[in-house]
Amino acid sequence: MVKEIMGDDNLRADAKANRDRILDVARDALSADPQASLNSIAKAAGVGAGTLYRHFPNRESLVLSVYRKEIDALVALAPSLLAKHLPLAALRLWCDRLARFGRMKHGVADTLHAAMAGQDFQANYQKMLAALGQLMDACKSTGDLAPEADPEDFVMLMSSLWKIPPTQAGETRVKRLMATVFRGMGAKDV
Repeated sequence: MVKEIMGDDNLRADAKANRDRILDVARDALSADPQASLNSIAKAAGVGAGTLYRHFPNRESLVLSVYRKEIDALVALAPSLLAKHLPLAALRLWCDRLARFGRMKHGVADTLHAAMAGQDFQANYQKMLAALGQLMDACKSTGDLAPEADPEDFVMLMSSLWKIPPTQAGETRVKRLMATVFRGMGAKDV
């Protein structure tokens, strides 16, 4: 009996590890190709299609889970970056991660919108804005951003960067435009 319980715990840990690996692979695959097949994602994650479908019965549930995991990672990243970096550097690092996430999100936007209820979107959006607000408030307290810099304005400006293709020329353009966004928010050291 004890052996069976321990076995169940191991299976749950394995199942969680599989789920996390599928989500990480899906994030990267969907960033590279928004039309990546679920079978190709399962294969790249080192699991069978049945395992993927047990966790995510359809494409929408997989995309929605990737979205939620990325939002949770962005939210958790803000205080971690502030603990290790000066506020403006922390904000820039956070924005780099946001930009990568945004490019993936843009590619699967139709699927994501079909899968997500408005209330779910608002809850995740508000969590992300709170994390960004924490970073921006730290920057304002050091004088690195203008007092009127607003998290929602910042996200609106950043969202335009998500449409730029992830090519070398696109990456150069993203950096140049991100510097413009930072200057627009009052950052002097760009």
